[in-house]
Amino acid sequence: MPTKSDTDAAGGSVVDVAISRLKKRIETGEFKPGHRLPPEAVLAAELELSRPSLREAVRALAMAGVLDVRRGDGTFVTDLRPDRLVNAIGSFLDLAHDAGLGEMLECRKVLEPGATALAATRIDDTALDDLLERIERMRTLQDPEELVREDLAFHSAVVAATGNLTLESLVSSVTHRTARARIWRALVKSDVLDWTHQQHMDIYEALRARDSLGAFAAASRHVTAVETWVRERLDALRDGA
Repeated sequence: MPTKSDTDAAGGSVVDVAISRLKKRIETGEFKPGHRLPPEAVLAAELELSRPSLREAVRALAMAGVLDVRRGDGTFVTDLRPDRLVNAIGSFLDLAHDAGLGEMLECRKVLEPGATALAATRIDDTALDDLLERIERMRTLQDPEELVREDLAFHSAVVAATGNLTLESLVSSVTHRTARARIWRALVKSDVLDWTHQQHMDIYEALRARDSLGAFAAASRHVTAVETWVRERLDALRDGA
């Protein structure tokens, strides 16, 4: 049976409460990167949680890359900047219950490649130089929110090159509503910088060549890869994997 404290904490869900308590231990440095967590029964007692509640919290944090569950060896805090990861994990778990996110991801997949293809026929050299500067700037960014902010600006500049204000407005409304999921990906995917650089270079090179079909294909690969990654992890969170 869950303890009373499992269902308190300002009405938060059981898992939210458990995550919050684990998060506090990590943020304060009590559980440092590489630290192995105490056995489940001991940790549940320390945190005043039921073992099932703790187990669900560990699963969620493992999905987010904060914890590493090693079968037969224990559960460890990762070295992927857990202080930064845990600050965002609560809002990212909300994504699993956002019924509109899937539709927004689909809309992005429909709108953005087409807009990029159109931009290839209209973009000028000044806009192309600006895109290349943005790509190089993205290579230097380590903070996930800054990286996604620059990513949004890159795609916004591409669509702006179409000269179609209606299309620009439509794409902007969709891409900004998927930003939180993209930050999550940037937080937990270790090779995201290299991946982002190559994907954006592919788009840029197609635009520079005024290759409409190539631009469409490059943008489609980019947005589909993000959508696939996010959907797989949200499905796993929903299934409790």
